[in-house]
Amino acid sequence: MSEPGGRRGVVFAVLVAVLAAVGVYLTMSSGSPGSEAGERPRAESAGVGRTAPATARASAEPSRPEATASDAPFDVYSYLPMSKQELAAAADYAERFAAEYGTYRYDEDPVAAGERLRGYATAEFGDTLVRARTAPGFAEANSADEVVSAGSAKVKEIRQIQDSSVVFVVTATEQITAKSGRRDRTDEYAVTLVPVGSGWRVHDLQPAADGQEGDDRAAETDG
Repeated sequence: MSEPGGRRGVVFAVLVAVLAAVGVYLTMSSGSPGSEAGERPRAESAGVGRTAPATARASAEPSRPEATASDAPFDVYSYLPMSKQELAAAADYAERFAAEYGTYRYDEDPVAAGERLRGYATAEFGDTLVRARTAPGFAEANSADEVVSAGSAKVKEIRQIQDSSVVFVVTATEQITAKSGRRDRTDEYAVTLVPVGSGWRVHDLQPAADGQEGDDRAAETDG
């Protein structure tokens, strides 16, 4: 009677062995190189996905057109608030004034020298020029050294153009002879002109480094 029980024990042992073998197989399959290789493409794909936005940003940068000049005629004066002739007349006036400003001599009446400059200027600035030429310090220094100065001037550039004014940068040279010796003095001035009647008047004179921003007031009437 003990034989059937022994057979059942053998069958049970065989089943246990089979289940153990299946477990070992499954464990080895999950850690195999093939499994790692299967996971790697997914990881790499994820990496490509992360860099995609940067690539998209680079490709989205728009092209920049270059600035080129056409062969068509370009008349710059058609864009300015004054004609070529008016601008040329203003430049000539600025040069003549700056040359006159640098021309003076120790034996000339300071008032007469100031009045000569007043002729180029607006009423208000004319008064300023006369005061400068008749200032005791200026006249006395020139008289003591017997200074004689011959002025010349040349427009260097246009700093600003408005409807009511134009500002030139003028290079002015004074050729000076005096008891102390001969010398040349060169300065750059910003000369502001305003239209008065059919001509121009000097509205201001400053060192070019200081400059002016033009004059927005209405043009004066001649007189």
